[in-house]
Amino acid sequence: MTLIKSISGIRGTIGGPMGDNLTPIDIVKFTTAYARFIASKHDAGHRLRIVVGRDARISGDMVNAIVEGTLLGCGVDVINVGLCTTPGTEMAVITYKADGGIIITASHNPKQWNALKLLNEKGEFLNDAEGKQVLALAEDEEFEFPQIDDIGKVVQRGDFNDEHIRQVLAMRLVDAEAVRRRHFKVVVDAVNSIGGVVIPKLLRELGCEVVELNCEPNGQFAHNPEPLAENLCEISEVVVREKADLGVVVDPDVDRLAFISEDGTMFGEEYTLVAVADYVLSKGVGNTCSNLSSSRALSDVTVAHGGSYAASAVGEVNVVTKMKQTGAVIGGEGNGGVIYPELHYGRDALVGVALFLTYFAGLDVTMTELRKRYPAYYASKNKIQLTPSIDVDRVLCEMKSRYAGERVNDVDGVKVDFAECWVHLRKSNTEPIIRIYAEAKSQAEADALAERFIAEIREVCGIE
Repeated sequence: MTLIKSISGIRGTIGGPMGDNLTPIDIVKFTTAYARFIASKHDAGHRLRIVVGRDARISGDMVNAIVEGTLLGCGVDVINVGLCTTPGTEMAVITYKADGGIIITASHNPKQWNALKLLNEKGEFLNDAEGKQVLALAEDEEFEFPQIDDIGKVVQRGDFNDEHIRQVLAMRLVDAEAVRRRHFKVVVDAVNSIGGVVIPKLLRELGCEVVELNCEPNGQFAHNPEPLAENLCEISEVVVREKADLGVVVDPDVDRLAFISEDGTMFGEEYTLVAVADYVLSKGVGNTCSNLSSSRALSDVTVAHGGSYAASAVGEVNVVTKMKQTGAVIGGEGNGGVIYPELHYGRDALVGVALFLTYFAGLDVTMTELRKRYPAYYASKNKIQLTPSIDVDRVLCEMKSRYAGERVNDVDGVKVDFAECWVHLRKSNTEPIIRIYAEAKSQAEADALAERFIAEIREVCGIE
């Protein structure tokens, strides 16, 4: 069992001894620390309001009750939006002008996991410095809770999903009527979480015929919840059998989006953002951003439209920071996360669906034909297990030195950009592992590039 404390919050497995898992005691401890952190940003007389939302995990009710009660005990008023997506909870913070938010979700982790993801008053994840403050406060046991007249209250309890859908459909670049005229047939796999409520409803608002697969939000994930090809055999078969135009896949908290083409093949998680960016940039030149481990295809599409591309360190908060610095009009991560700042700075599968279908409705092509329009890149993702005695930073420094004659980016590990391919080396924050991601114009080339760097790292480390 595992408890992982990070700058963005706390996640772990349910059950077991406290301190080693996400137990009720740990939930109280970190919720209290977060409430104290938010309070420190305001004058003493300010009455705090925090939004709480959760995905459909089995442990969601339990964790929600503890989080809500702890916030009330800390003197915080609560807006509880109940079963809600991660982007929906972020939007609720903005809409209700709250002081922050807690999302109860472990994203794509298996059902035994849950987590507290922490938001600021902009509905965005805490940055590195803020996250470290929360972790420090969690170790301070000197906090005195408010007296009875100063405890918080639940000021609002209700669904926010319809409002989220309304705001998505009202976006400037969403043409709902154009989508409705196409009468798309769409298969949805929402892995038995909140996406099973919001995605079919959004699609029906857009005039689509919807075939629901794993859409009952009971937390009993029908398959590994990460939206990767090896986990999506069922929907691929259903798309073909139903003669659907496409399939839509989301993870349990609905911030990642993947498409299935009409022939049952993966459109590609990396190409969710590429296609949406292609549409957004076709309506006006602008800059884009993704993380260093994302496909070069986004850069290619951006340059083709006359814009500039920038890469950030891995992690949504880092992408958002870089987007703001560069004025990016669209961005995200290659795991299917679309960030469209016109609505909000957060990965949002609903935004991705609405923008993509508007784009697709204006094209006389199939999904497979659209995919062929984009540069073809193939990824190879690997890792090397190292001994604790190996200085990973020294290893990465040596690799950077070896390739000093190439384009090298060291803001997050070492990324080496060659003319036709790239490789990204990153260390794990929790264990002695180096991750090696490579991309090239064929799978064989990507695998060979990764193996070459693995061999060089082993040589530097003295590993046989």
